[in-house]
This record gives sequence, structure tokens and C-alpha cells, in this order.
Amino acid sequence: MSSYLSGTEARSTVAAPAAVRPSTGSRPAFRQIMLATDMGPASAAATDEAFRLAGALGARLLAVSVIDPRTLQLPGGRFRSRVDQERGRLEEAAAELVLRGRRDQVATSFLIWEGDPAESIVDAAKSEGADIIVVGSHGRAALGRALIGSVSDQVVRHAPCPVMVVRSSVGRTG
Repeated sequence: MSSYLSGTEARSTVAAPAAVRPSTGSRPAFRQIMLATDMGPASAAATDEAFRLAGALGARLLAVSVIDPRTLQLPGGRFRSRVDQERGRLEEAAAELVLRGRRDQVATSFLIWEGDPAESIVDAAKSEGADIIVVGSHGRAALGRALIGSVSDQVVRHAPCPVMVVRSSVGRTG
């Protein structure tokens, strides 16, 4: 179960070169693009792609970030940070996204949820009426995905709409 924690919004529009060339010859009716992001460097490529797509299609961009309390706990029961500290970090990063949206003339808003990341992203897409989800992938090998799972893989399997997975260039060579 997920819960809504925070949000803000900026509104504007833009006309930009076409970013998507669907095989049907017509533009898809993407009015709400949802960016699933952890606001870290590995999400930068997905963030850039989501802004490019939203600008090209004149769509709204909704950035969703999820705090997974399980990842805040260290072995032995101590916490590396509290949920409110993590929320504060994400709110600062999200405010930068809203400013970028204003500069790029893309209506941009954000939500911060708490819970399982994949489940929360899918729930947010359903409740917010996302037409497409843009999510980053760390590009882990099959063994890594099998051992720890992949948020992007789970989102692709359970999302109520198309999902664009953008591979991160962080940590890649060549």
C-alpha cells in the first residue's frame, strides 16, 4: 500500500520537434507522462528523455519518487537516514525538476510516495491517469536482476500503460 506524501506544480506549454514516431503515422495521445525517478544520477537519462518527450508532445510531466523505508535501515537495526530526511532530499530535487519544467515550458509536477517502489509507481500511474511511464534502468546483468529484482522490470510487467525504460549511462564504460 502506498501513501501520497508531497507535491507541487508548475504549468506551461511548448511546441517542440516530434520525439516519437509511432508506426501508425499519428501521434499517440500522451497527455500525462509519468517519470518514475529516485532523483539520483542513475535517473538522469530517464529524466532527460521524459522532459524531451513531454516537450515534443505538449504533455504534462508528473515525476514520482518513492521512499522505500526498508532501504533506509542498516544491518543491526540502525537507520542511515530517517524517512523525513529522505523526503526533504527528494523535495529539494523535485523542486529543481519543477524549475526545469518552467525553463523548458513543460507543465511539471511531482509526488513523493512511501512504500515498495514498483508497487507505488504502478499505483501512482493508475491513480494519476498516466498515459506512459518513463523509468530508468541501472542496466544490471540478468543475475543481478534475479537476485535483487528490478523495479523497472516489475513496472513493465504490472503497469496499466506503456512503459519506456531508459538505460542509465552511470557506471557504464565504452
